[in-house]
Amino acid sequence: MSWILNPDGDRTKAGATDTTDKNRLVSTKPANRPFLAHKEYRRKMEKEHEAWVQRRKEREDKVAKGEKVGPEEPDPTDEPEVGCLGLLKFLIMAAVVIILAGKFFTGSFLWEMDLPDLRQFIPTNQRLFSESMLATFDGSDLDKPVFLAIDGDVYDVTAGRATYGPGGSYHFMAGRDAARAYATGCFQTHLTHDIRGLSEREMQGLEHWKKFYTESKKYHKVGRVSHPPIDPLSPIPEHCDPKKAEKAQERERAKAHEADSKHSEL
Repeated sequence: MSWILNPDGDRTKAGATDTTDKNRLVSTKPANRPFLAHKEYRRKMEKEHEAWVQRRKEREDKVAKGEKVGPEEPDPTDEPEVGCLGLLKFLIMAAVVIILAGKFFTGSFLWEMDLPDLRQFIPTNQRLFSESMLATFDGSDLDKPVFLAIDGDVYDVTAGRATYGPGGSYHFMAGRDAARAYATGCFQTHLTHDIRGLSEREMQGLEHWKKFYTESKKYHKVGRVSHPPIDPLSPIPEHCDPKKAEKAQERERAKAHEADSKHSEL
């Protein structure tokens, strides 16, 4: 702390005058400097405001006398409002900064986050079917469309009524979810959605048919079917061609053995 001589010749502590109390001195040590700077700023703003008030009064006097005056001057001490446009600009700039920072730090503009599937928020006319309800759309009633399901997804195949309706070559697929039959080719015994125990090749076959209906320009998806849970202890449906099933199992075992061999070599 430094010292100065007051008018009486005595030593006193050096400091700055508190603008709220002119008889009070505030120490100029670093801890008080922000306070002093703020006080100085307020004093400056008060002086500018007083000058503006005086100029406005003079302008009003001229207007009262009928003298020509310029446009009214805004108060220079008024803090500008952000407003909707300013807020929008701020949000855009913040978003740009965040996106560029993501690219710089992670190599991804989205900070390695996956975009949400916005299609789930788009209203659709798709329905949830029970198995008994789905069965009523097997083509027997000409006043109703023809539906079938595959692995839970329900499709309108009315455009192919001649194929899926009564008498059609694929009528047994209508009104039910026969996902297992699509995979195994057992169209008599595998008319079920139970796909437990399918081989890799059979799963590929199922995916092929799912893709066929999904990408078809003739048929379109109308909803999902709600199946009751399958008891994991219940027996897996037997293949209609045991020899074919055995060959598929052998291929699976050989492929697994080959994978294990390659892994052990590494």
